[in-house]
Amino acid sequence: MAAPSVSAWSWFAPLAFGVSLLKCLLIPAYHSTDFEVHRNWLAITHSLPVSQWYYEATSQWTLDYPPFFAWFEYLLSFIAQYFDKEMLDVQNLNYASNATVLFQRLSVILVDVVFIYGVMECCKCVNRIKESKEIIERPAFILAVLLLWNFGLLIVDHIHFQYNGFLFGLMLLSIARMFQERHLESALLFAILMNFKHIFLYVAPAYGIYLLRSYCFTENKQGSTASSACTTFPLQARPLSCILGPKFLGFVQCGGQSIICHCLFAVENRKDAGTYLILVTTGHLSLFPLLFTGPEMPLKICLMLMFTVYSFSALQALFRKEGSLLNLPESIYLSGLIPLQVTCEIVYPLTPWQERFPFVPLLLISVYCSLGVTYSWIKLYVSFLREPRTDRKMKAQ
Repeated sequence: MAAPSVSAWSWFAPLAFGVSLLKCLLIPAYHSTDFEVHRNWLAITHSLPVSQWYYEATSQWTLDYPPFFAWFEYLLSFIAQYFDKEMLDVQNLNYASNATVLFQRLSVILVDVVFIYGVMECCKCVNRIKESKEIIERPAFILAVLLLWNFGLLIVDHIHFQYNGFLFGLMLLSIARMFQERHLESALLFAILMNFKHIFLYVAPAYGIYLLRSYCFTENKQGSTASSACTTFPLQARPLSCILGPKFLGFVQCGGQSIICHCLFAVENRKDAGTYLILVTTGHLSLFPLLFTGPEMPLKICLMLMFTVYSFSALQALFRKEGSLLNLPESIYLSGLIPLQVTCEIVYPLTPWQERFPFVPLLLISVYCSLGVTYSWIKLYVSFLREPRTDRKMKAQ
């Protein structure tokens, strides 16, 4: 299938620009201790020799990310000195001048260019069978909105403060290269990602199996098995959808990254769309306790409502000919999130138990949301196991 023309993607730039403007509006918002963590890492990498980076302990927030992230902070520090040199002093603990806040917020926004590029590459890989004349009903457009305007990333990166968008950008690029059968690039990008943040290490077994199955051990045109890394003969390439089933990657991602990665399947399959809606709604609500300050209360509620309403309406419209995305028990469970939030945010703080048991609202939210996340994981697991093998079809082709 020919690649879409440039004009077919004219909607993408305004979408990315719009969310970037929203991120700029969040610059004055509350930030967590992670803000000081990254300021301290800027100071460590800028002020000390490399040999001391991982031993400096003036602050409790010692540098504990892999080397690539340390060098990333080091490069950022050269720009930071033009905003406020004092932020680069290791002794200036909890330093948060206006210039420091501005620089660190802008740094997250700017490196999100990697995330935007990763989203665009993944959107190009979307199955276009359901292509609609209306742009807003196209799977690629819906996927772009679900990723670029993801509520979780907005509050965790641009309010709470982290660099997850940049890291997810690398992961999405790696996944896109899988779909494009550019296996070595995919492996390289994932290796780079793990050297930025070690939490992605748990996905490594899936990458190993995928590369062994689709790149190292493939069948040449004579039907014999060979290693594509050790032969000069042309080998059959296999798309991602034929490697242990298209849901394999989504299955192994059912951790903190699952909401982002499951978007890729939500726009192509009705069952996956229903699973995604449960996962994204419960997963996002579980992030509410991160923003516990009063001014952020209406902000987090409005942002989540807008994202959730769009997710439900867009995916339901995409699969409207295939029936409802959720069954009755699933709908009842999700409806229970509303009284849960009202109880935890409004009712419980007014009771005499608030002083003695302040942790109860967090406990209720965590337990209730964990049920939805676990259910989504099991549902995806079952879907993966029941998926028919497609290898025979590929051999026939």
